[in-house]
Amino acid sequence: MTPESILDVLQGAVYLIITLLLIILIPALVVGLMVSMFQAATQLNEQTLTFIPKLLVTFSVLMYAGPYMLGRLMEYMNQMFINIPIYLSGG
Repeated sequence: MTPESILDVLQGAVYLIITLLLIILIPALVVGLMVSMFQAATQLNEQTLTFIPKLLVTFSVLMYAGPYMLGRLMEYMNQMFINIPIYLSGG
């Protein structure tokens, strides 16, 4: 394996990880912001008020986007296994 091919594999992996993490984190961030604005408006400072909605949104996103995320991971791994001879030959 050449250094360029290693960097290409790592770049693809990092891009996939960031994409899949953003699918989960952005909805949780939006819900956290909305709950924080609600807490600031009502002056409620309960810790579970921020934790539980973010947890529910994260689980629901995983439930709905899970098949898509798993498909993307499987597609990446299939490409990795298909390209093993190319990587070993140095191409």
